[in-house]
Amino acid sequence: MANTPSAKKAVRKIARRTAINKSRRSRVRTYVRKVEEALASGDKGAAENALRAAEPELMRAATKGALHKNAASRKVSRLARRVKMLNA
Repeated sequence: MANTPSAKKAVRKIARRTAINKSRRSRVRTYVRKVEEALASGDKGAAENALRAAEPELMRAATKGALHKNAASRKVSRLARRVKMLNA
């Protein structure tokens, strides 16, 4: 347990950041899931629209530190490739 005032404050800060990051990661997963569902249904237009909405969300999470930059880029790249391959 935190004993010093600075350690207690650090615990509060970490809890606040954890909640924010969890929310961001959840939001990203929701957008990615929408792309996955559009891909599964085979609807290229819906998949493209979902990808267009998901990409800024992924990059925002990377900028804010909820995701690593390379991980976000990798996810965008793989989703974009799958959307492109749809009905190719």
